[in-house]
Amino acid sequence: MTIPGPLRVDRREVVDVEIAALSTACSPRLSGVDTDHVEVLAAVRAALPPITVHHPTMRVIDGLHRVRAAELRGRATIPARFFHGAEADAFVLAVEANIAHGLPLTTADRKGAARRIITSHPHWSDRMIASVAGIAPGTVAEIRRRAPGGARGTSRLGQDGRVRPVNGAEGRRLAGEIIAANPGLSLRQVARAARISPETVRDVRNRMLRGEDPQLRRGRRPAGPGGAPVRRGGSGPVAVPDHAPPRNLAPARALDRAQARNQVQARNQIQDRNQVQDRNPAPGRAPAQDRAAAVERLMADPALRFSETGRTLLRLLTLHTLAPADWDRIIDQVPPHCGGIVARLAVDCAEMWADVAERVQRKVAETA
Repeated sequence: MTIPGPLRVDRREVVDVEIAALSTACSPRLSGVDTDHVEVLAAVRAALPPITVHHPTMRVIDGLHRVRAAELRGRATIPARFFHGAEADAFVLAVEANIAHGLPLTTADRKGAARRIITSHPHWSDRMIASVAGIAPGTVAEIRRRAPGGARGTSRLGQDGRVRPVNGAEGRRLAGEIIAANPGLSLRQVARAARISPETVRDVRNRMLRGEDPQLRRGRRPAGPGGAPVRRGGSGPVAVPDHAPPRNLAPARALDRAQARNQVQARNQIQDRNQVQDRNPAPGRAPAQDRAAAVERLMADPALRFSETGRTLLRLLTLHTLAPADWDRIIDQVPPHCGGIVARLAVDCAEMWADVAERVQRKVAETA
């Protein structure tokens, strides 16, 4: 996640602060300090990273265990960086920092942190809060639903810095029209035009490919005789078969025609790209064996192994360590009638990974 500008810490200035002047209240760790971890840190001979302190309150944002380890060593001061923002933002930084490294927060810690962030930052989207707290967006949505006043507001700030309406019905409708008229546009291009997330655009496009209405229909129709749904109108209820076609098929038919024209070309492009990927690697692109070695090194990193989000990332990266011959066998087994959909999904995945790479590089540059 890219932390908004006001929540960034100036990492250039490091000062020594007196440990006695620090406050350790309001930590996201519900169970407090882990004494075993403190002893491990106290035994480390190398210099530990500076802690982060909220300057107005002198509360420790990141590095509580390092403070206790310094006390165990008999130190009176400890290197620190200061954050000068609001106290609510300091808590967000504390959660984000303890998710990214160090001793992982427990599931209860993360849910408690998400509950507090929903109260202090109700305008943040579920995905943005989830990326800070290290839990699933669906879990954040459930916590928000149960929190008093958690669902207030008509729009929310997303991870990309864009403000989008909570009710995306209009955005989904507009995305359906854009996809039908321009099926070659990328997820992000449609998302920008319709002011919805790329994942919502993906869902809209998938629904259209299945011949369904792009809009999500909440609730169920009342059941008629035999349990069949009924449609009300005219002189009375009329039974509708379970597999009745959607009422608005025009966008789906337009997309099907355009998709049919592009299926063979898209599938061939994906095949060609996969076949030459390691035979003629592009500058900066590692062959399969190098990728496998890099992933193996990442799997040994405790910052990834000991967090749920880290393990998810490792599982995703492991999928891309297959050799070219393995990809060839997979491609050869794709049924012809599924080729267009598989090719489209592969392109979508490539776009998502490009977006991940861009955001990770931006975060590295900001924290350097």
